[in-house]
Amino acid sequence: MFNYTLHMKKSILCSLFLCLVVVQANAQQEQVKGATQDETGNFLPGVSIRAIHAGTNKSFATISSERGLFSFANLPEGGPYQFIFNYMGYQPDTLAGYTISNGKQLALSVKLRPVATALQEVVIGYSRISRKDVTSSITSIKAKDFNQGVFNSPAQILQGKVPGLVISASNDPNATPSVTLRGSSTLRSGEAMEPYYVIDGVPGASLALVAPDDIASIDILRDAAATAIYGSKAANGVIIVTTKKGKTNQSAITYNGYVSVDKVAKNLDMMDAAQYRSYVLDNGFSLDPYDDMGANTNWQKEVQRTGISDNHNVSIIGGNEKTQYNASINYFKNNGVIKGTDMNRLIGRAGVQTRALNNRMELAFNLTGSLTKQNDVPAQGQGLSVYDAMAYYLPISPVKNQDGSWFEYPQRSQYANPVSLVEENTMLRNTKLLQAHVKAGYEILSGLKYNLDLSLQNRQFNQSSYNSTKSMVAAGMNGRAIRTAVEDKRVVFETNFNYEKTFGRHKVGALVGYSWEENNNNDGFQLSSYNYYNDDLSYYNPGVANNIDITAMGDYNLSTLRMISVYSRVNYALDGKYLLQATVRRDGSSAFGINNRWGTFPSVSAAWRMSEESFIKSMDFFDDLKLRAGYGISGNSLGFDVFTATRLYGATGWFTNAAGQQMRALGAIRNDNPDLRWERTGMLNLGVDFAMFRNRLSGSVEFYDKKTKDLIYDYAVTIGPKYQFGILTTNVGQIDNKGFEVSLNGTPVQTQQFSWNTGIVFSHNKNKVVKISNEEFSVNYIDLADLDGAGQSNARQQRLIEGYPIGQFYTWEWAGYNDEGVSTFYVRNKDTGEKTGETTTTPMDKDRAATGSAQPKYTLGWNNNFSYKNLSLTMLFQGVFGNKIMNGTRARHSNVRGNAGNKNLLASVVETERVTDFNSHYLSDRYLENGDYLRLASLSLSYTFRKIGNGLKNVRVFATVNNAFVITKYKGLDPEVNLGGITPGIDNRQTYPKTRTFMFGVNFNL
Repeated sequence: MFNYTLHMKKSILCSLFLCLVVVQANAQQEQVKGATQDETGNFLPGVSIRAIHAGTNKSFATISSERGLFSFANLPEGGPYQFIFNYMGYQPDTLAGYTISNGKQLALSVKLRPVATALQEVVIGYSRISRKDVTSSITSIKAKDFNQGVFNSPAQILQGKVPGLVISASNDPNATPSVTLRGSSTLRSGEAMEPYYVIDGVPGASLALVAPDDIASIDILRDAAATAIYGSKAANGVIIVTTKKGKTNQSAITYNGYVSVDKVAKNLDMMDAAQYRSYVLDNGFSLDPYDDMGANTNWQKEVQRTGISDNHNVSIIGGNEKTQYNASINYFKNNGVIKGTDMNRLIGRAGVQTRALNNRMELAFNLTGSLTKQNDVPAQGQGLSVYDAMAYYLPISPVKNQDGSWFEYPQRSQYANPVSLVEENTMLRNTKLLQAHVKAGYEILSGLKYNLDLSLQNRQFNQSSYNSTKSMVAAGMNGRAIRTAVEDKRVVFETNFNYEKTFGRHKVGALVGYSWEENNNNDGFQLSSYNYYNDDLSYYNPGVANNIDITAMGDYNLSTLRMISVYSRVNYALDGKYLLQATVRRDGSSAFGINNRWGTFPSVSAAWRMSEESFIKSMDFFDDLKLRAGYGISGNSLGFDVFTATRLYGATGWFTNAAGQQMRALGAIRNDNPDLRWERTGMLNLGVDFAMFRNRLSGSVEFYDKKTKDLIYDYAVTIGPKYQFGILTTNVGQIDNKGFEVSLNGTPVQTQQFSWNTGIVFSHNKNKVVKISNEEFSVNYIDLADLDGAGQSNARQQRLIEGYPIGQFYTWEWAGYNDEGVSTFYVRNKDTGEKTGETTTTPMDKDRAATGSAQPKYTLGWNNNFSYKNLSLTMLFQGVFGNKIMNGTRARHSNVRGNAGNKNLLASVVETERVTDFNSHYLSDRYLENGDYLRLASLSLSYTFRKIGNGLKNVRVFATVNNAFVITKYKGLDPEVNLGGITPGIDNRQTYPKTRTFMFGVNFNL
């Protein structure tokens, strides 16, 4: 009875408690109710609303319903509360100062405006413009969307993010990535093939002056209608970098840092000692007793290590309504996985901007400096490369002899101990960069502003190398030191008038400007000394050497190059629907012939914002829809010096004078060309931009036709009265690039606590060499890419030929084996180029044929971000498809007849090669491999603590894996080979190992 009564009491109490909970819950449901709308009053579903209690910093989240309604039912009483509204494609909004009281319900309503700044505002050259008014092809990437990794160059943060932008990166800490936009369009290499960089309005600024952590956004101008405002420097596109600046009434100290661990992802599968001895002896070859010391050395492991790198960035930003400031310091240390390779960089930045004269005048001062220290290892030809030697050196030999000396076999050709190459050769580079930048602006009238911009850059480069008395690089020289010192100076002055005004339905913008630039480059010298008493002083005191090499003074000649430009641009918009832009720039440069120093580069583009038309609005489907068309002409003056078109004299040899003295012989080393002119790129671009489903799906589709004429290249000429040297630099060729690009961004899932954002960029480009001859300079083709194959002198693997792309492989064609087990190759008719039906073991140059292209047909980037509350997972897939790679490394290490008993072999030759085949290493389409790959380039997991204690805010901890895996059929170390230059797609014994990187980092604000 007692138990029954107790049970009844408990049941009654529980029932009463549940009733109270329900009543309380119902009351809580009435705390806050509201609606979210767009500018026109349409209700917005899926808007994220966060309520934050200012006193406790506790936050509560919800999301608006399909009808745009939301409510809060669990807010603690008190306040003040602020309600933050976020929705993709719209500006965030905040309602603040609200108090939650028992029995009182809050009613909130907010109208969100489409984004007109941040990602939706782009830099178009000398000014900014709203995304909706853009008429050309421009891609903008914000800092939150940058790639994460151990990056030597800010260019790498864009890999897989921009359609048409192909970036090939190495894990060598001293290498810079190759960057190509919309196909190769010149026959020159280096900066002539890469986009033009503008940093905070400074044209041509060095990327070494900016750390990725300091970048706020990057705008990529992809078509000529956008780039023509930069004229002769913009043929390969323009990349505009905007760094972080101080903000009004905001101050913060921010730290970003990480530590990373690099491991070699894949090594060549070379024979170990047991495999090598067995293979050599079982197949009738012999071992040199001097080589076989009973060792089992893995030479790749001997020169490799775990690469530990770290990065630290501290920045300070702040300001008030009149003055803003920013300062940052970045330290980056990258230790490569090859011993002796590393890079240290220190970057400091400081800037201040202020307003005066009733806010009509703006002044800004910025100072940036960087110190870079790099250590490297030999990577020369003739076997004097660590990357080559770590594969070919015999595993049966030890690293050192019993007396502690290096095990070497100097009598063997192209053979050097890889550990000795690392330890006995010092290669140090120190680079100092300093840039000062001053900007001033004054609003003369409403909408009319005058701007002045002055920047100065100084670069000092010092290289010091020492090859010890034991070095195989300078064998027999008894120690050699080389010291190099070079200085470059650059001054850029820009001034312009910018006018913007809206007259009712009409919006007008105009820009008129003048630019002056002077570059004083290559001002330096080199000293080479050898024959030292010992190695104690290294390269520090070359004066104690017994010999000076007067032939190794370096090719350093001060080049003063000037450019003067005038430019203008006009923008017009009618009703925000019909948009027009026209630009023209006229450049004059001392780099070109005296008869062609000036060039004009115009462009015109137009757009129709169809989404503003009533018949599109009535469909209630598109949030934005815009058609674009543009054509422009840009030039390529990058990579030249003042001597390019000038007759130049220099040392050509020696002679003995009447007194018996050895004297320098001087002669022409370059012909003048008064008619040398600009390379000109004309590009037609058609595009469509769209957004739908309440901006949850957006993207663009682009079609382009890019033609580059008057290509500059060196052609052979006859020495005589007209030409004093056998080569003339002149304009002859033409290259075409045609393609399409697709960019998609979407939010497939968005709930109150979980979201999935995804973005895809897909590109196709077809490159074709249209012309390499004219009436005066005629060649059938130009052979390129001599890989120095054993027994294959001058057997080049690529050919520049009309009708084919840059990077066209032109090789022998493998036909299998003959009865003696020797590789044979198809014979081609010398006159027709057709196959004769015969095969040969001694192929000739006439037997080469087009066998594939290094140019990718398609490139892909696919980024995904999954967020759950404060947890975020990001994945970036990156791929290249449709290209071929010449695996010269595999060919060289498959030379069974030449290597057996002398150098190591790939373990796979047991299955793939015949011991009778003295042609097994011949470079042919047999070693031309499929370069397709799909890589999980980045996998990152992060968690954000909104506040820790009273000081730390937005603490984000993260872990990232770079190169998590790669799907490919390529048999080399990695399919991501260099795709830039005029000989892309080559993997030939100088490949730095690809790594798998594990990063651990933290970001926070104070």
